[in-house]
Amino acid sequence: MLSIFENGHENSQVDLVISNKFVSQFDALIANCDTLDLLKTIPDGTVDLIVSSPPYNLGKSYENRQSFKEYLGFQKQVIEECYRTLKPEGNFCWQVGNYVDKGEVFPLDIYYYDIFKFDFNMKLRNRIIWYFGHGLHASKRFSGRYETILWFSKSDNYLFNLDPVRVPSKYPGKRHFKGDKKGQPSCNPNGKNPSDIWDIIINDFDTCLWDIPNVKSNHPEKTIHPCQYPIELIERLVLSMTNKDGVVLDPFMGVGSTLLAALLHNRKTIGVEKEKDYFEITKSRIDDLKKGSLKKRPLGKPIHKPTGREKVSQKPIEWEIYQQELLI
Repeated sequence: MLSIFENGHENSQVDLVISNKFVSQFDALIANCDTLDLLKTIPDGTVDLIVSSPPYNLGKSYENRQSFKEYLGFQKQVIEECYRTLKPEGNFCWQVGNYVDKGEVFPLDIYYYDIFKFDFNMKLRNRIIWYFGHGLHASKRFSGRYETILWFSKSDNYLFNLDPVRVPSKYPGKRHFKGDKKGQPSCNPNGKNPSDIWDIIINDFDTCLWDIPNVKSNHPEKTIHPCQYPIELIERLVLSMTNKDGVVLDPFMGVGSTLLAALLHNRKTIGVEKEKDYFEITKSRIDDLKKGSLKKRPLGKPIHKPTGREKVSQKPIEWEIYQQELLI
């Protein structure tokens, strides 16, 4: 029985099932296999929300670099199986950056749009821009500071809950100055829509932008995964696109950030990861959640702003492999 509390501090009971095939009873179902092997066992219309960041075909340790055409062909197979598992009112969120080949940039969201729209007739609801203030430094082009989340729905009757993710209005006391509503509040008392640009610089709950830092070396959630995204990025999607007890699927779960975001808010979740090391980290993080010791950046916490007076380390910087690969 799922017993998670949204503040993350209570002891929790999670029915964790490890299986390479779908089972009917679970809170968290995780598989260590190729993603298609698990996806093909999930019944039609089971899932409320699909969230993932697919491999970018950069030749990292967890992926075999293919021709760009082969890469997109495989991803289309994955999307097809995911689409089949999605409920009619379900949502599909695909978080992507750029594929880079010999200095040429291929914006993946453009290529994925054609697959979602023209192969599966899904409808784009938002192209969310996730902007972060810190990242890799390029030398032969401007440094990339954003990625995109393509949010598609399967039908026009899709689930969207705005209230759980509203941000405070800039002028909460503003009132209508004329007309039938003169003197009445002119803004929603629950806050305003946070927009489709999620900022990574300032306190997002004081602005219309969402402040979500990317996971680097000093982030409390950092693991060995080179392209890990933060839990709070997915929490916003889970809260706005599912109801409690809904099912959230991640076909490329990595170290389990999507699964943790779902469990933290009383959703069931399914994830698959072919890399054994990442799979084991996911198990460990879910265990930490159950014990109340999960390392997590709180939702909406302000970003640390350097003063310029910090002591500079004399130790050499240890660049990660994926940083070296992208400096082209």
